[in-house]
Amino acid sequence: MAKQKGIVALVGRPNVGKSTLFNRLVGRRLAVVSEVAGTTRDRLYADAEWIGVVFTVVDTGGIEMMEGWHTEPLSEDSDRFMDLIRSQASLAIQDADAIIHVVDGRSGMTAADKEVANILRQTDKPLFVAANKLDDVHRKRNDAFEFYELGLGEVFPISALHGRGTGDLLDSVVSLLPQLEEDKVEEDDSLKIALLGRPNAGKSTLFNRILGQDRSIVSPIAGTTRDAIDTKIRWHGDEITLIDTAGIRRRGKIDPGIEKYSVIRALSALRRADVALLLIDGEEGITAQDQHIAGMMKEESAGLVVLVNKWDAVTKDSHTIHEYTQKIRHELNFLPYVPLLFISAKNGQRVGKIFPLVHEVDEARHRRIPTGELNRFLRNAVSQHPPATKSGQRLKFYFATQVGVAPPTFIFFVNKPEWVHFSYQRYLENQLREQYSFVGTHVRFVFRGRTDEEAAEGKF
Repeated sequence: MAKQKGIVALVGRPNVGKSTLFNRLVGRRLAVVSEVAGTTRDRLYADAEWIGVVFTVVDTGGIEMMEGWHTEPLSEDSDRFMDLIRSQASLAIQDADAIIHVVDGRSGMTAADKEVANILRQTDKPLFVAANKLDDVHRKRNDAFEFYELGLGEVFPISALHGRGTGDLLDSVVSLLPQLEEDKVEEDDSLKIALLGRPNAGKSTLFNRILGQDRSIVSPIAGTTRDAIDTKIRWHGDEITLIDTAGIRRRGKIDPGIEKYSVIRALSALRRADVALLLIDGEEGITAQDQHIAGMMKEESAGLVVLVNKWDAVTKDSHTIHEYTQKIRHELNFLPYVPLLFISAKNGQRVGKIFPLVHEVDEARHRRIPTGELNRFLRNAVSQHPPATKSGQRLKFYFATQVGVAPPTFIFFVNKPEWVHFSYQRYLENQLREQYSFVGTHVRFVFRGRTDEEAAEGKF
């Protein structure tokens, strides 16, 4: 079992540079950066690496601007945001493995900084203070000194914009970040199924329908479920772990505080899952956020089944299910291999078909193709549709082998890996799926180079 990545949360009052620091740590410009407080409208996360340690950084964002206040910068110590600041800090304590309290070293300490520190002091998790915006090397130590009053330990004077001091900060973070090694992870061979989707799509209702009891809160209020809830059940003698997760809101509509961190928990559940069930609200139809969630599922390489819920409430005729299927296939054209099931969690319609379909997907994720059989497939596929020539030369396929499962991973040895066009890779994948039906599962293709001489000598 792989190591578990730690989560490092960036917390603090608005406009102290959390998003700038986030971009600096992950090495990419992912967060929106602005001089106006509250610019970050949703939670962003990404993996970062420092001296060989990989961890997930979460940009909690500034406290969002309330509707109608977007024409002016927010007051740093506004009482209207104090409750939200407290909520942000409290949830960081619950869900993060380490917390960086970002403050504005240039403008000095504020009441909001002290309020966050008061809450953070309640945890025994690693805490760090990053006094940001200290670009002047000669002044930064003096300007950062006052933040020792927060009582959170060492203060790191940094400039997230220019990268100054961030190395020292990361050295300390990584040294104290919990690292759960492989041999310390409790083995759990149960099939893990995560329920994901937008708020109010019916995840908790389906969860309860499967269990036959009220294990989760069911409410018409979007986002009721805030924690990932694991429950073990047995189905035909097999142990299954059901993971009910919080709803994931449309980008830009994640509320301050609690719902920000519920998204982290949902993503954590996805990383643990063997198969993920994406619930779509049949009354509303597929949305851009459904596509976004499906994209995350593909990135994590979990098995995937799409459940169109509330089908009992949809006005139908003889063409409805066909038209609905075509629309979903069009909107999820990057996942043509995903099975669809139209259900009603409320009255149980087709719910009994979910587990058989999940097991079919899980079997596909663990399918192995013998090397000889795989190479016969490859010869036939290349013979039926040879790759295009380039500068009078042709791409040659020498050998193929499967090197992993969950997801199935294949290595193809070729003379020129850079000549493998994405369209030809797609052709090979389509042919492979047609013959072996990797339903609901992502497959990985890796192309490696070999010379004709190495091929003749049998070197792989």
